[in-house]
Amino acid sequence: MRTEVRHHPEWGKAPFFDAFARRLRMESPQSSRQWRPEPAEPMTPLRHSFTRPLTRVLSVFTGPRIVYGWRNADGSFQPHSRVSTHTCFEGVDRLVLQDHVFVGHFNRLDGSNGLLIEEGVQVTNYVSVLSHSSHRSVRIMGRRYLGEPQPVGYIRKSTRVGAYSFLGTHSVVAPGAQIGKGVIVQAYSFVSGEVPDFAIVGPTAHGRAAEVLGDTRELDRALLQRHPELHAVYAQWAGKDHLRRALQGQASA
Repeated sequence: MRTEVRHHPEWGKAPFFDAFARRLRMESPQSSRQWRPEPAEPMTPLRHSFTRPLTRVLSVFTGPRIVYGWRNADGSFQPHSRVSTHTCFEGVDRLVLQDHVFVGHFNRLDGSNGLLIEEGVQVTNYVSVLSHSSHRSVRIMGRRYLGEPQPVGYIRKSTRVGAYSFLGTHSVVAPGAQIGKGVIVQAYSFVSGEVPDFAIVGPTAHGRAAEVLGDTRELDRALLQRHPELHAVYAQWAGKDHLRRALQGQASA
């Protein structure tokens, strides 16, 4: 297993770095006024390969930043994905990020036993998405745990987060969780097992595992009704049947 902290920052606030950042198509707030990104061409693999060494150095001075571009271990490049300089990636050889993914600051994405983050997923801040767990082994084995090649009770399971799902702040996704597409995971949730497509999940009490609380298609209905020009885009990832259910209020049908 290879552990790596990826550094892909925006640049700092100094005028020189702001200008250079815009040339590399990174996101950078320009002032205290509301900032809107310029229409940007996606990061190219060649530009990304030159940018990465610089980002490792400059992030020390600039603090957390977001930058376009992600390269998976198989060489596939995701030009529209945006990744924080200050998120920890473990087991990157078995971690796959698809395109249009957003990964915010101070997260932990564990690919040691397989992790798939599908297209359009948003990972906010302080989120852990895991594919291994050792806490039971440490309790059971005590001092014998260290150095044991096959610890008792050690969990190794692949994890998946479905397309266009949202992981709220301070959430934990347990090893082996299979989160469907279009899901909202509310803040401070602990998610394990299977989560159905379009579910809204969250804790009903402090310390309890997340439960299904609603359906994102119900949330999407009003916007979809007001913007028929977006129906085809929504159906492209959600499916025509789910578009129909969202529009007609038949999410559970």
